[in-house]
Amino acid sequence: MSTIRFSALQETLNRKPVKIVETERRSVLFGQNVFNKYAMQQYLTRAAYESVMNAIDKGTKIDRKIADQVAVSMKDWAISKGATHYTHWFQPLTGATAEKHDAFFESINGSLAMEKFDGEQLVQQEPDASSFPNGGIRNTFEARGYTAWDPTSPAFVYETTLCIPTIFVAYTGEALDNKTPLLRALQAIDYHATAVCKYFDKNASKVNATLGWEQEYFLIDDALATSRPDILMTGRTLLGHISAKGQQLDDHYFGSIPARAMSFMQDLEQECMLLGIPVKTRHNEVAPNQFELAPIFEEANLAVDHNALLMDVMHKVSTRHHFKVLFHEKPFAEINGSGKHNNWSLSTADGTNLLSPGKTPMKNLQFLTFFINTIKAVYENEELLRASIASASNDYRLGANEAPPAIISVFIGTQLSAVLDELENVTKGKLSPEEKTDLKLNIIGKIPEILLDNTDRNRTSAFAFTGNKFEFRAVGSKANCAIPMTVLNTIVAKQLKEFKIEVDTLVDTKNLKKDEAIFNILREYIKASKKIRFEGDGYGEAWEKEAKKRGLSNNKTTPEALQVKVAKKTIHLFEEMEVMNRVELEARYEIDLEEYTKRLQIESRVLGDIARNHIVPTAINYQNTLLENTKNLKEVFGDDFKNIAKEQIELIMIISNHITEINSLTLKMIDERRKANKLEGLKSAEAYNKKVKPFFEEIRYHCDKLETMVDDNLWPLTKYRELLFTR
Repeated sequence: MSTIRFSALQETLNRKPVKIVETERRSVLFGQNVFNKYAMQQYLTRAAYESVMNAIDKGTKIDRKIADQVAVSMKDWAISKGATHYTHWFQPLTGATAEKHDAFFESINGSLAMEKFDGEQLVQQEPDASSFPNGGIRNTFEARGYTAWDPTSPAFVYETTLCIPTIFVAYTGEALDNKTPLLRALQAIDYHATAVCKYFDKNASKVNATLGWEQEYFLIDDALATSRPDILMTGRTLLGHISAKGQQLDDHYFGSIPARAMSFMQDLEQECMLLGIPVKTRHNEVAPNQFELAPIFEEANLAVDHNALLMDVMHKVSTRHHFKVLFHEKPFAEINGSGKHNNWSLSTADGTNLLSPGKTPMKNLQFLTFFINTIKAVYENEELLRASIASASNDYRLGANEAPPAIISVFIGTQLSAVLDELENVTKGKLSPEEKTDLKLNIIGKIPEILLDNTDRNRTSAFAFTGNKFEFRAVGSKANCAIPMTVLNTIVAKQLKEFKIEVDTLVDTKNLKKDEAIFNILREYIKASKKIRFEGDGYGEAWEKEAKKRGLSNNKTTPEALQVKVAKKTIHLFEEMEVMNRVELEARYEIDLEEYTKRLQIESRVLGDIARNHIVPTAINYQNTLLENTKNLKEVFGDDFKNIAKEQIELIMIISNHITEINSLTLKMIDERRKANKLEGLKSAEAYNKKVKPFFEEIRYHCDKLETMVDDNLWPLTKYRELLFTR
């Protein structure tokens, strides 16, 4: 193994940046391989184009004749881009994307051929996709899972394949993917947010949820990654003593981007431009070899598709540059992990951001309405929001270094906190003319000025307001954004629905004016949700104790966090908002538990293999060298050898103790794993969490100690200093 390590290091040191030539401006490249509005105008008839746009904007159905026209035009466009195949591109409950490629090719009478693609093939397919996780929704022998075209997300050509974004559902109608519930949640937020918008603008017709994700990742040379079985099998390092230099100098953060990484980024960004992914920002992150890219905000469904596509493209582009991309939330101990901050907002059809104040008191009251309702929604559903980002890998990150803790809190800054405190004291019922004037001029009217200079930022808050959006910082870098976005949009839609009912009731029964009713309800919401607001440091026991006093949940592990997914309150919420039914929720709960269990099972097996088959033999090998040295010293110095070989003898004993502990702990871990494997569902997940996982750190401790003692030339695993600083 040490030979592999040093060969990998030599290979890495000989790498040169791949030269990337940008021949076109990015504005020219953008969307060239996307069947977007421009392409549709070029290839579709007016009737077909209007039908597709109505489906996108209004949710109307596309009839079969129009679908045939769209399919033929889409095929002709795709072939002009070099496509030979098409696929229904979907997002099953694995968290990744899926595709099955079919050629446009069709034979005629065995002697002729043609390219064929019709409306039936565009609109719906029946892939043999029975092996994807389904949580009991369908039987394995039933291959009747259907993919159906989602016209709101444009088709695109990648390499030689026309990719058609689709949903994936069972023959009974239940969702087998992450996109279907998201689309339902977006429909719910549109309906209920638009209804509230009409208080402020009678012409409001549509509200879109918007998303801007920030993708963090590590770049490791592929030769070095291949030399580490744990990285290959689990996406993270299960062993490894920390490097003497890590991130403590903050010299990597926002520093000059390394040449090879820059070439990778340029190549990736060109691919993104062609695919219509509006990436804009790139920079070094805090940890060595950690980076980030972020796009311009988009409509949430499209943004989710683009992030899922981006992660796939990153893997493919990285191979051209001899890199391996690590999306694991915590691939290295003692340095920052990676997140995928989800920046969420709401905007009207004309582009007005509902979480941004305007020039008039009425616009600012609109801002406060959506701002306070979002905070209230998070407070009422903080456990569910925590569950939406729960995973075995994200558990390693939450509460570590830069990441927020597992406690969901809302940070809004001192200035906005002061505004809410003033609003909390608004008179109940009808407002006096003086109070109305004071509210509009001194509180509501000054919000734009407050936000203009609002530089507060709390990096330990899971859910922070950052000027004109909320940033959900606890989302993990591996995650599919659809899951937290489905939850967030659903809970806010539910909250807005309740808000409108309460406001209308006050107007109808208490004879209050609309703005008075809104102030009254907002005041009560501020009081009710005050416990979720936190302006302090989210690290440490002090906040945990304070959060417990406030009644906030602190579900540190995935098995704890997931249980709320099948609580009565959750089922009622999703069914009321028509986002998911009981069957779909229970299926996802089972899948999430199984995923968690399997991840820890794999990590346990890999750790046991490396510890006993690589680390222990290496330590024994080095120990034998020390024993031979001690033996030779005894032959030369006789009885005096004990003083001369004192350090060697002590080192031999220490190594023996570590070897004994590794073998003993590994056997105990295997025994606990066998017991956990006999259990099912939550019991199995809890057993892995409480009985198996604790051995990981104990075994690692002894292996990492040996790393500091064994001859570097013998050590089999590529070390942290090499993984993080070889560029």
